[in-house]
Amino acid sequence: MIARLTGILVEKTPEQLIVDVQGVGYQVFVSLQTFSRLPAVHERVSLHVYTHLREDALQLYGFLEEKEKTLFLLLKGVTGVGPRLALNVLSGIPVDELETALRTRDVARLLAVPGVGKKTAERLIVELREKVGASDDGHFAGMGEQAALASEAISALVNLGYRRGEAEKAVREVVRRGITDIAEMIRASLRSLSA
Repeated sequence: MIARLTGILVEKTPEQLIVDVQGVGYQVFVSLQTFSRLPAVHERVSLHVYTHLREDALQLYGFLEEKEKTLFLLLKGVTGVGPRLALNVLSGIPVDELETALRTRDVARLLAVPGVGKKTAERLIVELREKVGASDDGHFAGMGEQAALASEAISALVNLGYRRGEAEKAVREVVRRGITDIAEMIRASLRSLSA
């Protein structure tokens, strides 16, 4: 699975990029939020990537920030929401605004995104309201770089199949013990979860 790409930005459009990594051009789909912050063509770019495997295609979705990728994965996990619609939602609403809309049950804000109907908007709120921004806004607030590492560790554990709540609890305990290396943070959390 491709999780990160660093290379030269060869082409960019509001929907997709071509990133040259040592002579291989990767097509990467991006949100308008990521597109608007990209460097100029022929400059170096580094993207967090989600690899989506279908029967007939392998698709890459890229994000400049881990937080946007994490939210993309949460959106994609909602019943009836595929990667394209998840990317469309992120294109229509900046990450912080989207988290606020989900937490405050702002159906109207979600309906402003093309492709999101009332049922989908309600489903997004029901399934994600408690999950969005939990690590950034709550348990790790004011911890700066350590909060980013904790968020990354939680994301890794969720990707391994653990529930978000138990992943957050395990990482919170590891952070209390003063572990600041991301690899050790994940290992220690896994030990705690399997105990």
